[in-house]
Amino acid sequence: MDVPKTVATALGDRPVAGKRCLEAGAGAGNATAGLLANGAERVYAVTTDREHARTTRRRVGDGGDGGGDTDGDGNGDSDGDNGAVGDRLAVLEADLRSVPLADYSVDLITAHGLCNVLEPATLSAIAEEFARVAAPGAHLVVDDYDPLPDGAAVRGLFAVENAASELSLGRPALTFYPAAFLRRFFAGHGWEFERERTLLEPVPWTESHVSAHADRAVSMAAEGPEETGDALAAEARRLASEIGSESTGRMYGLAFRLPD
Repeated sequence: MDVPKTVATALGDRPVAGKRCLEAGAGAGNATAGLLANGAERVYAVTTDREHARTTRRRVGDGGDGGGDTDGDGNGDSDGDNGAVGDRLAVLEADLRSVPLADYSVDLITAHGLCNVLEPATLSAIAEEFARVAAPGAHLVVDDYDPLPDGAAVRGLFAVENAASELSLGRPALTFYPAAFLRRFFAGHGWEFERERTLLEPVPWTESHVSAHADRAVSMAAEGPEETGDALAAEARRLASEIGSESTGRMYGLAFRLPD
């Protein structure tokens, strides 16, 4: 399994081997790959996005076809069907505000690049679920991005993406929480802060990243009033073309622990 350096760094000082883990918001399955590579007993990779669920299965090399539920339990997971890795992995298509796991059933939770796609109300609801499923003494790893600095070109593109999201969904697509804010936020949900690390600085916003954000903005803009939507879509395309790629900002990793 290919484990990104950011994930390896974030998990490097965490007790993963033999632990029951939750990757909250499994996008490409990066944290799931890191947890399995570090000897996790069980990893629950939770996402609401079916394509992300398929990507996660492919990413950890489970040999599945990405077609969803292979064990018939309706969760879209592949328990027990794919050898050593599959025996330790359950991909759950579920809302993080209502995780289908028992109370106190998880020893380690990762939120890798999750918080920036959550508005404050949703973040609060998910934090409540983290506290519910976490066993006494459990660990929490939160990796995310500081707000982009003044003058960063991608800020303009993300602002357009947020405007398009407000237009179509009534909420922003992206919220960049400062590390200091999330330290206080999770402390307020019972987690004891242990350390902070810089995972990337500057962050490489590659051409593919920039293009993906522009495409998302265009897609959401199409859901709004034609004149406004067309203007936002045109601006997103213009900015993506103008920016190309950019390296700016910081990705950080925070580690917490629940009291025993």
